[in-house]
Amino acid sequence: MTTKVAVIGAKGRMGATACEAVEGAEDLELVARFDDGDDLGDLGGAQVVVDFTVLAASERNVRHCVERGVHVVVGTSGWTDDKASELRGEVEAKGGVGVLIAPNFAIGAVLMMQFAKQAARFYESVEVVELHHPRKVDAPSGTATRTAELIARSRAEAGLGAVPDATTDDPDGARGANVEGIPVHAVRLRGLVAHQEVLLGNEGEMLTIRHDSFDRVSFMPGVLTGVREVGKHPGVTVGLEHVLGL
Repeated sequence: MTTKVAVIGAKGRMGATACEAVEGAEDLELVARFDDGDDLGDLGGAQVVVDFTVLAASERNVRHCVERGVHVVVGTSGWTDDKASELRGEVEAKGGVGVLIAPNFAIGAVLMMQFAKQAARFYESVEVVELHHPRKVDAPSGTATRTAELIARSRAEAGLGAVPDATTDDPDGARGANVEGIPVHAVRLRGLVAHQEVLLGNEGEMLTIRHDSFDRVSFMPGVLTGVREVGKHPGVTVGLEHVLGL
């Protein structure tokens, strides 16, 4: 059975690549492409919508889909746990609608986050460095934020205290962002696509967990998996790991 799919943000870099991926999948049919300012209407009769836009638009788009009983796979950055929680009641009220919010669709990136979560309870120090192309509008990235949140929870469960840091003077923010107590640094550099490393340290050793996406096609297996699986997970799901069985 073929699943009908629409892509919102189809003219963007990720959206355009997602359209190509859907068109290349035998079990999926691309029925509509939408972009900024387009009337979403009935979403072209889609059963699943893929959203690659910006946060303000994404929130409206997701609610439009949910109201019409259409599943949504969200790749837009900026969806925090708080925003996902705000959406949960609306989605649950529709019954049977699934919304998958994925900070990153690259399988390797999802594994990197899970490995970092496991390792975090064994190390006193941890920092996250994310590196992206200079056209990226948000910092830190959704992946880095999600990674820091997972690390923070793992450390809390292990009874670890604050990450050691004697810095008292940092007027220019050289120590980076603070995400639930985890330092996160953002690099924007021409030639990069999407890269992240987690640095974990103890006395006398350091563990580095790194993932690199050199092309946006690296995200497409995860996007297609999300499209195929989102309907099996009613409600709001944050993280591709939940549909990968990790």
